[in-house]
Amino acid sequence: MIKSTTQQFLMVEQIREGVMVLKDKSLRGVLMVSSLNFALKSDQEQTAILYQFQDFLNSLDFPCQILIQSRRLNLTTYLERLKELEKKEENRLLKLQIADYHDFIEHLVATGLILTKSFYVIVPFTLAEARGLPPTKIIRAKLTEEEFQRCKTQLWQRMEFIALGLKRCGLQSIPLSTLELIELLWSLHHPKEAEIGYLPEIPPELSH
Repeated sequence: MIKSTTQQFLMVEQIREGVMVLKDKSLRGVLMVSSLNFALKSDQEQTAILYQFQDFLNSLDFPCQILIQSRRLNLTTYLERLKELEKKEENRLLKLQIADYHDFIEHLVATGLILTKSFYVIVPFTLAEARGLPPTKIIRAKLTEEEFQRCKTQLWQRMEFIALGLKRCGLQSIPLSTLELIELLWSLHHPKEAEIGYLPEIPPELSH
């Protein structure tokens, strides 16, 4: 009986030069996007942002995917520092206040009320498009180095276009590197370990 490995079920074949290459030889780039507090904007500002985002979506002539990752905030180190401050504090009243604050934060963490959210835009480019074929056309041929570089150039142009459109909406974005892509994929498949700040050991040759 052949044992199945996690890699067999992943669509990603390899990650290189800040690009994910899928098993169907299509490419994916990922932009990490900032957030803004929409509720704090005036009605006029909210309307302007909505129109800008609508114009941005209408300007796209290729598909993209929005990913929102929610994770419990890891405050273990912060809580440990509070304990240290409590021990060193000589003023009895301040010592009690630090202890109460520590218990309050610890309770919030335990109830899962403190979350951190990360926002990403996943951008595709396919080998079929590079060959002038419909994007949905499946090509099983080997992806040559020349074709990879050509597809990567087209992919980065799309990512730059999206970054510019998001900037008009008041959002900043930055492409993920190879190392950051690996960490993102790992955290999506290992959410509990990622919450406590654990990350896998990644070989240096994959960090470019």
